[in-house]
Amino acid sequence: MDKLLIALDVDTGRKALDLADSLRDLAGGFKIGSRLFTNEGPALVRALVKRGDRVFLDLKYHDIPSVVGSALRAASGLGVWMATIHTTGGLAMMRAAKEAAGDKGTLVVGVTVLTSFSQTTLTTIGVPRQIEDQVDAMAELAAEAGIDGVVASPLELPRLRKQQNPDFLIVTPGIRKHSQNDDQTRTLSAQKAIQAGASYLVVGRPIIEANDPRKAAEVLCEEMANA
Repeated sequence: MDKLLIALDVDTGRKALDLADSLRDLAGGFKIGSRLFTNEGPALVRALVKRGDRVFLDLKYHDIPSVVGSALRAASGLGVWMATIHTTGGLAMMRAAKEAAGDKGTLVVGVTVLTSFSQTTLTTIGVPRQIEDQVDAMAELAAEAGIDGVVASPLELPRLRKQQNPDFLIVTPGIRKHSQNDDQTRTLSAQKAIQAGASYLVVGRPIIEANDPRKAAEVLCEEMANA
């Protein structure tokens, strides 16, 4: 399933590679986040790229434009297919990221509001907007900066699809079939997220923590296909 990006949120490269080998035919790519990258570094990215995998490097870069540009240049040099930055870094930072990544075709998507955030969380960091309005504003800024798309919760998909160009990527974490006791607060099922216009779904724990990860991925792919 091309739209399914499986998050390899584990501690070791060996475990990540084993998961990738067992799920490769079901996944459109594999996400490497800060936990795994901190433990294993660029070598794991290279190993997956060498196997022909699309690597989604989810390190959510947020720094001054020159630093983020250098990081994206390094990521594209590793063969990263898509990488995340924070839209709150502003126009100059997003433009620097896209310019640095563009030579080798690495896609750049900007995080709008983390799926763990509730309205209360947003208020406590001094953002007075409603979550939906903040996501809209950050997506507009991302489009103005010329990056490839955004990361947003599935609940914001209908609004974003109405507001943005059809080619604008919307990468969607927070995929849950039922309410689960974890730190994701704005969630939706895979089927509903695809129907609402998600470009890609990022799924980790519901697959990799399942008793049978392959079976869990197969069920998810069937649900996405039915959408």
